[in-house]
Amino acid sequence: MLPWKKLTQQERQARIERALQENVNFAHDASLGYPASKLDGKVFNNEAPFLKDAPTLQAYVANPNHIGCHTFGTSEKAFSGTQKMEREVLKVLAEDIFKAEPLSYDGYIAPGGTEANIQAIWMYRNFFMNYCDASAEEIAIIASEDTHYSIPKASNLLMLDRYAVPVDFETRKLDKVALDKIVVGAKNKGKKYFIVVANMGTTMFGAIDDPEEYCEILERHQLLYKLHIDAAYGGFVYPFSNPESTINFENPKISSITIDAHKMLQAPYGTGVFLCRKGLIENVLTQEAEYVEGMDLTLCGSRSGANAIAVWMILFTYGPFGWCEKIRVLQMRTDWLCRQLDALQVKYFRDPFMNIVTIQSECITEELEEKYDLVPQKHGIGNRWYKIVIMDHVEVDHLSTFTADLKRTLHAKERTPHKV
Repeated sequence: MLPWKKLTQQERQARIERALQENVNFAHDASLGYPASKLDGKVFNNEAPFLKDAPTLQAYVANPNHIGCHTFGTSEKAFSGTQKMEREVLKVLAEDIFKAEPLSYDGYIAPGGTEANIQAIWMYRNFFMNYCDASAEEIAIIASEDTHYSIPKASNLLMLDRYAVPVDFETRKLDKVALDKIVVGAKNKGKKYFIVVANMGTTMFGAIDDPEEYCEILERHQLLYKLHIDAAYGGFVYPFSNPESTINFENPKISSITIDAHKMLQAPYGTGVFLCRKGLIENVLTQEAEYVEGMDLTLCGSRSGANAIAVWMILFTYGPFGWCEKIRVLQMRTDWLCRQLDALQVKYFRDPFMNIVTIQSECITEELEEKYDLVPQKHGIGNRWYKIVIMDHVEVDHLSTFTADLKRTLHAKERTPHKV
């Protein structure tokens, strides 16, 4: 299988064209059984000359359906060419970035990190039911209070109790004393099996959980658990900015990982990734999907193969060294912003390996929020934080203008006389 390396534009185009040739061609083939086709030619001009030099757009027009999971069993043969490219993407992510042993994993390109997180919890719920004869009442989800809203959404959908662990206001670290009390309380209520979600980059703060803190306490109380890493935001940052990271498949306690390609990787929206160890994903096999070759192991069913091609294009345009260089640049810009905030004595949180800076709300005026589209932790009354995400388009010039305006508003506050 293709190793992760930087490819030329000609090499990338040739690879995609070869994959599309191996797929069914709805424009020419007599494919009578599929409830699908290429994009409607009356609406989308599939003869446009520019498509010749735009291989990703060619894939969107061809409209491959990647229903199923292509690392497990058989798959729909009509789209075998682009399915191979999806497997090449999963190999880069699982083996090169998250250090899995070759072919020791399953996974798929999901419609987003929310689905990938729900897929993990669904899979573990069924695992405990299938192998431990557990009831839903005996299974619980546990994660920090900063965890993404997809986790309470999964709790609601799958009818599992969820426990939110408090974090320190300034450091955003788990409160281990509270965690221990929560586990003891859940155990006393009959919870025997835990689905743990640890964060590699929380949505608001970019905070990194230490998964071992969960494992240590659950093991001390002799409770069974499965550990999922929500790296939807941090998956394309943290492994590159912190080469000493142990939050990967080399840790035998980690069983699955979510990543979002439509965040840091800048793939089209609706592009997440789900990865898990072998021997788990079959717990969500839908036996009734008999018309699907290989059946279906995903939450979404049909999904766009073109999104997998977009991720492939990005990964093989940069290669590993090019991507490391890009993350290094973003880290330097983030470092620059933090130095300015330090000089202004502004209170903020930032994990040193991440490119999110979250400023306490007392330092941010309504004018700054609106001018710079700052995102609050909570819309409405009671917000205490605003975040800045140093994405590719955020340059030092933008940050310099922001910090100059911030300095001006801080000085204006200092000059405002207090009412007696």
